[in-house]
Amino acid sequence: MRIRHLFIFAAAACALAACQEKSLTEAQKGQAYFNALGCRSCHQIGDSGGTYGPNLTYVGFRKSPQWLDLWLKDPHAWRAKTVMPNFHLSDSVRAALVAYLSEQKGQGWPTDADKPWNAPGLKDNPIARGKMIFNKVGCVACHGVGGVGGYPNNNVVGGLIPSLTKVAEGYSKEELIHKIHDGVVPTPMDPSQPAPMIHMPPWGQVLSKGEITDLADYLISLDPNAQSGSSSGGF
Repeated sequence: MRIRHLFIFAAAACALAACQEKSLTEAQKGQAYFNALGCRSCHQIGDSGGTYGPNLTYVGFRKSPQWLDLWLKDPHAWRAKTVMPNFHLSDSVRAALVAYLSEQKGQGWPTDADKPWNAPGLKDNPIARGKMIFNKVGCVACHGVGGVGGYPNNNVVGGLIPSLTKVAEGYSKEELIHKIHDGVVPTPMDPSQPAPMIHMPPWGQVLSKGEITDLADYLISLDPNAQSGSSSGGF
């Protein structure tokens, strides 16, 4: 482990030297650090990278710069059970990484044809397509694999992001589609304290009606007793 850390710090030092020698934007510096620190070994942006950690193609859309900075400063302070290591990043490196990640709002898949859930084999399988959307756009990073929940959020009841496995019991398909489309800002448990840092963004800004409908079908399928119905919903 010590050897790995030494390698990472050496790579980061090389990236820092390269960044200092060139006139780069903060986001470009962040991309250099992202590559040098081996972030791609666990995370994908577009189709490039590993799949051990959450896909980051839309991370700038679903997470604020403030949260990203807090997370990168000490992942375990936010979620004790995370497997992501604390890289003990300097303020300047962390700021550059936040700038780069904040720019990631889906351009990793520049066209609809590039989106993995638009592969021919998935177009006719709404639940399988919805599951891939759930995982690839990063819903899984907040709601957990299979929507089991349990991930932290500040100043919300229970301190946790809710499970989605019984969402069909509380919402019709049409209501769920609207909720995904418009996003959800959680109500603070204590209005005198800072607002919750994590909220569900308005996915209608980056996903099509069909994509959101298939995502709703997948969420409904998480409850084996639920019926998705025949309606395709609407806005």
